Amino acid sequence: MKHTQRSRQLLLVLLAVLGLLGGGLVAGAGAAAAASFPNTVVPVPVSETADGSTFTLTAGATVTSDDANTGGYLTDVLRASTGFALPLTVGAATPGTIALSLSGAPAGVGAEGYQLTASATGVTIRAQQPAGLFHGVQTLLQLLPGAVMSPTVQPGPWTVTGGTIVDYPRFGYRGAMLDVARHFFTVAQVERYIDELALYKIDYLHLHLSDDQGWRIAINSWPNLAVHGGSTEVGGGAGGYYTQADYSAIVAYAASRYLTVVPEIDMPGHTNAALSSYASLNCNGVAPSLYTGTNVGFSSLCVPLPLTYTFIDQVVGELAALTPGPWIHIGGDEAGSTTASDYATFLGKAQQVVANHGKAVMGWHDIANTGALLPGTQAQYWGTSTTAANLATAAAKGAKVVMSPANHAYLDMKYTHKTKLGQSWAGLTDVNTAYGWDPGNYLTGVTGSSVAGVEGPLWTETVVTSADIDYMAFPRLPALAELGWSPWSTHSQSAFDARLGAQGPRWKTLGVNYYRSTQISWPAGS
Repeated sequence: MKHTQRSRQLLLVLLAVLGLLGGGLVAGAGAAAAASFPNTVVPVPVSETADGSTFTLTAGATVTSDDANTGGYLTDVLRASTGFALPLTVGAATPGTIALSLSGAPAGVGAEGYQLTASATGVTIRAQQPAGLFHGVQTLLQLLPGAVMSPTVQPGPWTVTGGTIVDYPRFGYRGAMLDVARHFFTVAQVERYIDELALYKIDYLHLHLSDDQGWRIAINSWPNLAVHGGSTEVGGGAGGYYTQADYSAIVAYAASRYLTVVPEIDMPGHTNAALSSYASLNCNGVAPSLYTGTNVGFSSLCVPLPLTYTFIDQVVGELAALTPGPWIHIGGDEAGSTTASDYATFLGKAQQVVANHGKAVMGWHDIANTGALLPGTQAQYWGTSTTAANLATAAAKGAKVVMSPANHAYLDMKYTHKTKLGQSWAGLTDVNTAYGWDPGNYLTGVTGSSVAGVEGPLWTETVVTSADIDYMAFPRLPALAELGWSPWSTHSQSAFDARLGAQGPRWKTLGVNYYRSTQISWPAGS
């Protein structure tokens, strides 16, 4: 027996030596077992299987795509940074070096998922719908060196770990809200933010278009809303508004990045800009002055006034006609100067107006207080506790809930007490707090299929520039994006922190003014 054990030990030593010399089956098996994708992709994919091969993009590479938009997006990025010609063929019978295909994807990936396969000879992304191809392209770009996002030619090399990724979202609604009412942002600034959101598979852009401080969308039947109501902002700046052509341009640009726009007209509160624009909308017939402060809860549409509902019908009608997406967000929050009875009356009528124009209602979770939500209504939770009885009741009746708890998901909260921008009423929210909760199991009684998804709202009382947007959204927005996309079984703070750190060089290349959280180890020079 001792002789047999000794022989086995000698055999194992010999095999180990052969493995170190790289000359046997043991070496091959060991390399395959150790192969893994780099820890760089956010949101983390559902499954990743590396095979030990490496793909290198070269000057002779070609690109084929079954979707012209996604193929054009990818080649635009790659040509700028690599300097390669990368000819694109749409609908080619023979796949290129990089092939984007709308056939052959696994059935389970759905409308937004994809399968990415990389080998020594090429990369193939398969999806059922163009949105899936686009999301797969984002993963491919994150597997490449960060310099791939550069607008100028970089030296490379441009390598991708070989293997297969199968990926699809946990939730169908993965949103980000930009408040353009407190401070106005131009079409170009909104499109820049859309580009940043698309990097992390966000699929809804919620635009907060009206508030006490400003009305930001031209309404032909009520022109003074934009001309007068849009003429200022918090702190007394010049404000601004979108023409209907501007708004349509934002909608189209978002669609090119596979985001759907959700417009919000907040009511019955948060309406001082509208009330200041038309005296006839006020119960006393007197228009209040424009407002440039940051208090809330003092304004209300006149609930008993018939003109109020003509106003809502015409505003919603024009906005619905410009909005291909399914949702019109009617706000409904912080209606402090509206009685509970008037609020319930108003909400019932406002919901019906939206339905009459072929859209579904979204609103802040306050709308659940009436207990009378129309079928298909989607409520957005913005509280800071883990219980909301009225919302749980609404969910039990079929209402869907988008999770935006302010103490985790509000992108305007300060990171630390020293953060110059933002507020702190919901607490301090560094990146680990933004990541450290489960949207699918956060609110008592609102779980499973009742949860539509997650959204990161960015209110702009203190946010004035695109650099400010970047600073407050990054790195927290990618944390929320992962909560919305990746299965909960993959949730790991330490693994996420490492992957998030890998985004730093990309953001530097893109010119993103991100907050360098001390909770993350950022690569040198990023």
